[in-house]
Amino acid sequence: MYSIPRTLESLADYIKCSISHKNPLSLKQLPQIHAQILTSGYFHSTPLLTSFLSSCYHSQDPRYALLFLENLPKPNPLLWNWMIRVSLESENYRDFVDIYNGLRYNNLIPNTPTCSLILRSCALTCATQFGESFQCQILKMGYEFDVIVQTGLLDFYAKVGNLKSAKRVFVEMPERDVVANNAMISALSKHGCLEEAKNLFDSMPERNSCSWNSMITCYCKLGDIDSARLIFDRDPVKDVVSWNAIIDGYCKLGQLMNAEELFVWMGAAKNSVTWNTMIAGYVQCRKFGRAINVFQQMIAENVKPTEVTMVSLLSACSHLGALDMGEWIHAYIRRKKFRTDVVLGNALIDMYCKCGSIDAALDVFHGLQVKNIFCWNSVIVGLGMHGYGKESINVFVSMEKEGIKPDGITFVGLLCACSHSGMVSAGRRYFSQMRSSYGVEPGIEHYGCMVDLLGRSGFLEEALQLIRTMSMKPNAMVWGSLLRACQIHKDTKLGEQVTQQLLELDPCDGGNYVFLSNLYASLNRWNDVDMCRKLMVERGVRKTPGCSSIEVDSVVHEFVAGDTSHPQFPQINSFLDEIAKELRGRGHEPDTASVLHDIEDEEKESAVRYHSERIAIAFGLMNIPPGKAIRIVKNLRTCSDCHAAIKLISTVFKREIIVRDRNRFHHFRDGFCSCKDYW
Repeated sequence: MYSIPRTLESLADYIKCSISHKNPLSLKQLPQIHAQILTSGYFHSTPLLTSFLSSCYHSQDPRYALLFLENLPKPNPLLWNWMIRVSLESENYRDFVDIYNGLRYNNLIPNTPTCSLILRSCALTCATQFGESFQCQILKMGYEFDVIVQTGLLDFYAKVGNLKSAKRVFVEMPERDVVANNAMISALSKHGCLEEAKNLFDSMPERNSCSWNSMITCYCKLGDIDSARLIFDRDPVKDVVSWNAIIDGYCKLGQLMNAEELFVWMGAAKNSVTWNTMIAGYVQCRKFGRAINVFQQMIAENVKPTEVTMVSLLSACSHLGALDMGEWIHAYIRRKKFRTDVVLGNALIDMYCKCGSIDAALDVFHGLQVKNIFCWNSVIVGLGMHGYGKESINVFVSMEKEGIKPDGITFVGLLCACSHSGMVSAGRRYFSQMRSSYGVEPGIEHYGCMVDLLGRSGFLEEALQLIRTMSMKPNAMVWGSLLRACQIHKDTKLGEQVTQQLLELDPCDGGNYVFLSNLYASLNRWNDVDMCRKLMVERGVRKTPGCSSIEVDSVVHEFVAGDTSHPQFPQINSFLDEIAKELRGRGHEPDTASVLHDIEDEEKESAVRYHSERIAIAFGLMNIPPGKAIRIVKNLRTCSDCHAAIKLISTVFKREIIVRDRNRFHHFRDGFCSCKDYW
């Protein structure tokens, strides 16, 4: 038996303590306390009873709370209102309906705050039918003139997408206060009725900070940042929400200089939302290094990060391949006891996958108590990127057993995994089953994956036939996959036809001209190479330069092909000479087929040697201690010469080298690559 306090005060404290310490009462304690309340005559103490009802919910026994309330002699109406509030705040909609019906059965009327909470909950749960029927109850209960309840009703209709009913409620309100006007402005803004929102704002006799903020947010959502700035500058009561809204507007439009200016002007008024907005803005604009710098500044100013901060930072680390920083953030999450839900968990999985640490990604995945479709997809895609085709399929099978329905992203991951592993039969099977077995309509990205899978494996005619039978017009990604296959299998005739298709599709894409130039260069057709280059100049098209990044001591260094601006470049250049000698001594003959100009062989060798990943690897060998893996992220596909050279470098210098190029991961170790030269 549990020792239950007997006095009213001690019993109330006992219950409150169990709630505040998140140590719920056991199912054995509930009836004991219930008996104590009845035998001691405490059923008239509303504070005690509200605490007990809350404890029933914390003890995961909401039905007991309802039975307790129904059997109380003459219960205070406040208790029914309290029960409705607790059930809605617990997001237990089914129990709420039972409690509400019990309240009405006892001829009790919910008070104004309870009505507002019911309407807000109906909006959050999209319980449109119940909300509409509740409007009839509001009229019967005599709340048709209550501005608070009517504002809640207006807000409900706006949030479930019924602007017509929201307007009707607003027009029929006998009086409107500033809160009602703000709610209507917000409703109009949400539905894109900018002119009506502006007219209402201009006609308001009284405005508060919410009024100004609603208009700023309205203009920002519609992309009219100039009007948003005019409202912001006119706002006489600027608060942190105003500043955050305008900064967010600038960030979403990529106008980082204006966002930064306001961010600095805010000074000490910045809160965690402000910092999160700037960090997310940098990530959105692909300024990943700057995002990490702002986070470090945030920590230095003792601003407490949130889960939102962590998700944005992990995204930055994912793009940069900054594993050290990613691991530090993960350790920070553990140390600060952040709740690792599916959003943060998925960000961690994605970061580890994209930073080349698939084992750590799987550890996070298996440690999640709840996994949604995004978590499963991240693992399937991640395994595929690393060339673990069979493992990716095994995860898909486990996902099906868990009752998770696959979506389009799932099949992109599966088909890519099959492509990177040469699993043609499995790829064909899953592609054919998408629509018939899973009800997922193949999109352009799925066709691109299949063309890549078939083309790499040498089934060029089948890949071409698939393109011809597509239900939509093939895009550059689809034709590009076939072109790469033509290059791999040296089908120059088909390759030339495909490149012409690409040039017609997108005459401004420099990559198409490079593909065609490489094709002509491999055949020593230098006049045609010159023709391609002249076309590029005439059309103002530029080749995307190769860029590789490497993280050393939590600092990300970027190298562009042929760039000599890095402070350590003289030492890097000398070290590249040593590497070249070592490779020649091991029998490496540079593959210069991809060099576009008809120049001397020695110059071609030099051009290949200064590819960005070679420079980054040399820098890594110079600055990363022996025994530690070197991780490179490259924006383009690794060329055949660099691939062969890196295999030898891993042997000569006894290093594991992990390269993430545009298509997949390559793990180089002891002269071998995880892709088995299939990329």
